[in-house]
Amino acid sequence: MPTHHKIDYIEFPAGDLSPLKDFYSKVFGWNFIDYGPQYAALADAGIDGGFESDTAEASAKPLVILYSDDLEASLAAVEGQGAPIVKPIFAFPGGRRFHFRDPSGNELAVWSDKQG
Repeated sequence: MPTHHKIDYIEFPAGDLSPLKDFYSKVFGWNFIDYGPQYAALADAGIDGGFESDTAEASAKPLVILYSDDLEASLAAVEGQGAPIVKPIFAFPGGRRFHFRDPSGNELAVWSDKQG
């Protein structure tokens, strides 16, 4: 079960998923759960995560995603510290999330499976 404000998921940008999945499967023994043709979630990798091949959706670098019990309160806390919001709260299958930049320019996201 996810823990409030702890790292919960890492999302990697990807090109063609087939060779990428083949590589990680052969090198590290990872398995994948496909969510359509452009997203593959990690299985047996030691942490939850996935590969996003849709260039319109993928971040430029790996995206660390934290979990929140209260997404709106987390958004308010991030905004309260002056961090720019890259993507406001949006829904996706399984929950909602937003993206922000930290003071060093790293993009992170916060997600919740709870409705606001």
